[in-house]
Amino acid sequence: MKGRLLVAAGVAALAACSNPQKVDPMQQVGANPLLPKPEEELIADVGVPKVVGWKDGETPTVPAGFRIQAMATGLDSPRNVLALPNGDLLVVESQRTGSEPVDRPKDPIRDFIMSIAHGGGGSKETAGAGGGPPQRITLLRDADGDGRPELRTVLVDHLNSAFGIVEVGNDLYVANTDAILRYPFTPGQTQITARPQKVIDLPAGLINHHWTKSLTASPDGSMLYVGVGSNSNVQERGPEAEADRAAILEVNLQTGRSRVFASGLRNPNGLTFYPGSDTLWAVINERDEIGPNLVPDYLTSVRPGAFYGWPYSYYGQHVDPRVRPQRPDLVAKAIPPDYALSSHVAPLGLAFYTGESFPPMFRGGAFIGEHGSWNRSEYNGYRVVFVRFSGGRPVGKPLTMVAGFLDGDGNARGRPVGVAVDRTGALIIADDAGNTVWRVTYAGAGKAPAATT
Repeated sequence: MKGRLLVAAGVAALAACSNPQKVDPMQQVGANPLLPKPEEELIADVGVPKVVGWKDGETPTVPAGFRIQAMATGLDSPRNVLALPNGDLLVVESQRTGSEPVDRPKDPIRDFIMSIAHGGGGSKETAGAGGGPPQRITLLRDADGDGRPELRTVLVDHLNSAFGIVEVGNDLYVANTDAILRYPFTPGQTQITARPQKVIDLPAGLINHHWTKSLTASPDGSMLYVGVGSNSNVQERGPEAEADRAAILEVNLQTGRSRVFASGLRNPNGLTFYPGSDTLWAVINERDEIGPNLVPDYLTSVRPGAFYGWPYSYYGQHVDPRVRPQRPDLVAKAIPPDYALSSHVAPLGLAFYTGESFPPMFRGGAFIGEHGSWNRSEYNGYRVVFVRFSGGRPVGKPLTMVAGFLDGDGNARGRPVGVAVDRTGALIIADDAGNTVWRVTYAGAGKAPAATT
């Protein structure tokens, strides 16, 4: 109770310091989002729900005709999921290790409130072996496809804040926070005992502001693509801290060489190729502290060699006045993303629907896990949305697919992160705050999901 009161008091105090323009979040979705005037915040607009977890019998909500069930509970911060062709499901259980130094006056206030809301960073009951955070990949085997795994086992242990994971041939690639590792892996294997081989180092170090590194492979399996988030909000730590950051790196598996594939992407996640194409897509977490209605996070195709604006501009060529020195030459090259998701929804997961068990409207569309951000006192996100595609492009408004992660008092039962589609066509969701993996199936006729509000 004391923690809840402190959070409420802190949020109220911070919110009182600003009077932002009222914007309907639905005005900030799609190809042409409303972009209000930036309002630089002396003290950031903060909103962090207290995590209370799921009570017995509680589940997220899904549209009529769909069914949701807990596939696995009692996990330790499940961040990502990978559905294998043989039906096995890999779950990345990972938390950040270490901490970044404080170098902005706003950070102690923000971090204090967030630590209270999240129980001070965890407890012994939710920590991994030895009292530290969990760092492993768990395998779930559901041979009959009923959503109740017959086997749950640790496939890989002793990782370093892993997030991205992809299977290529007989190898499993894992993106730790500081390196990509290759493990020999045979489909059906339930434990990996072989030592991994390092593919490349990744930007990390003492600060390592955005620690999650998303990972995917090209359709032909020759290249890896890894998302590396920025080391700051708007380069306030200097350009030297941003080397090979705010970018997607391409790694040639034959030569081991890497290059910047695309840049100006503050925190790219959910890297995946559109089905049947060579077009890479990602969801991007944009910058903070210029108001609760800026900047919209987004879904975009990623063009080779393209620059998407960070830190000098946002949503194309809208200049961020806080950045020094300004770079009008780079702003002139900045291209706008394809599809806005609204401000501060914090998208971390992306999966295109390749199954056949959902209604036809879902074929080829995108499921997005919106984790929710700290930089908005009126919560936005905390759901899984669906974006329809036509001709390989996003269309219409996002639809709410899975909700109910926040309770009626504004507490977080859970928070969605990575998403995947399994071989039966079910939607799989990693819920890191709820320590659960959810499975959504289609049970029969029902109304189409409603647009987000």
